[in-house]
Amino acid sequence: MTGEVTIKDGARLEPHPLRAAILGEVHARPFTAIATPRRVLHFAFATPGEAGRKDRAALAAYCARAKLEPLDATARHHRITVGDAILRWEQHSEFTTYTFELASPAGQPFYPDAASLASPMAIVPQPGPLLVALDLNLVADDKKRPVAVDYLFDHASLAVAENSDGAALFATDFQPDPAGFVRIIVLDRGLGPERAGALVQRLIETETYRTLALLGLPEAQRLSPSISRIETRLAELTEEMRRAEGLSDNQRLLGELTALAAELEAGAGASHYRFGASRAYHEIVELRLATIGERKAGVYPTWSSFLARRLTPAMRTCVTTEERQSTLSQRLSRAANLLRTRVDVELERQNRDLLKSMNERTRLQLRLQTTVEGLSVAAVSYYVVGLFHYVMEGLHARGLPVDVTLATALFVPVAVLAIWLTVRGIRKKHIGGE
Repeated sequence: MTGEVTIKDGARLEPHPLRAAILGEVHARPFTAIATPRRVLHFAFATPGEAGRKDRAALAAYCARAKLEPLDATARHHRITVGDAILRWEQHSEFTTYTFELASPAGQPFYPDAASLASPMAIVPQPGPLLVALDLNLVADDKKRPVAVDYLFDHASLAVAENSDGAALFATDFQPDPAGFVRIIVLDRGLGPERAGALVQRLIETETYRTLALLGLPEAQRLSPSISRIETRLAELTEEMRRAEGLSDNQRLLGELTALAAELEAGAGASHYRFGASRAYHEIVELRLATIGERKAGVYPTWSSFLARRLTPAMRTCVTTEERQSTLSQRLSRAANLLRTRVDVELERQNRDLLKSMNERTRLQLRLQTTVEGLSVAAVSYYVVGLFHYVMEGLHARGLPVDVTLATALFVPVAVLAIWLTVRGIRKKHIGGE
């Protein structure tokens, strides 16, 4: 399918690059007609990332060895014949399914057991951890020899329903049998191959997505003690904040809050995908059952009512845990912001006091510097006047008619003024340079 459209005179309209993929997605997983009686073994394996690529490569290699239809490199589903079984392979974002359709001889349902029929699964190495192992038996509803559904399953968890027009009855107890397979029986009351195939696929998807949806519950249970501990500690820290005084106390509390926020965000980041996937899978389960259009059959609950009591509470636990994480994150953020404000105010107060102290020290230094400059002028002037006095005495001794004492006295103010002006000029030069 190319997505191109031909118009008059063979001209072609240029399609959007994704048009072919979008059109093909609608038909990506068509219902397969199934003739009654039939046995279906369905497996789902966790194959995130590299495991999915290895599984694809293993199936492609098997198809090449067995000279079967090759597996396309981008295909998400594939259908081949393996011995007496028909295999439907599908790859999803985090799991891969193998569904084998087998002939089902007339007689007792689920005989022989699924373990003896699962040998085709050995065509490839196990793709990843097993999530779903399902044994579905499609049999005709023989009124002369009716199938006693009650005796095939555990009454405590048995769910039985008819489809919208009563053309089929389906039942399960959602529990693994001794071989580890969850059993489903479908009684065909005139479905026809196409409707039987659609019903079987929807029931298989219901069980698959039910299991995948519940993967979020252990994650919620794992996170619950940590969230409770953080909630308790946050309440304690909030109370301590009321009594905290000084920068050191506020910084200590802020450090603890930051550590709690980091721990919470680490848990939320690790569980975000799992909780989101669980919600999506739960919605698919509800959609599949709504599409089937269940009707109550006998005294046992329908699949929808059974799962509403067992599956829905687990989903609520996941949603509640996610909401607790979100609410707690907001509370931690508010408390941390309050503490940061208090720490900033305290730091600003300390900075103000420090600047005030620095200004005072600078003022004192200037006064000291002025004093030292005055003393320096006096000291230097004393030495200069002394030198001048020696010069005058020498000149007087050589016969120069000068009064040494008077000349020295007259020189004193001149020397002091000259030295003061010199020091003042040097100081201005340095201050201007800075």
